[in-house]
Amino acid sequence: MKAITNALIVTIATASSALAASGAAADEGGFLAPLFLTLGAAVIAFQTIPAIILLGSMVKGLFSGKEEEGAR
Repeated sequence: MKAITNALIVTIATASSALAASGAAADEGGFLAPLFLTLGAAVIAFQTIPAIILLGSMVKGLFSGKEEEGAR
């Protein structure tokens, strides 16, 4: 049992240093990462136009005088 524990500890210790030195994070993501970020920015930019219109309508509704309803 002690030999198995020691072998497991040695395996884990050597694997962690091997994974840390792999250089996997050095990749920038290629062409698709900036494309994805650009798409996300475009969606946010195009959503602001209806949001501004809706906000303007809400403010106009708050500050406009209360109109009387006609006879039904």
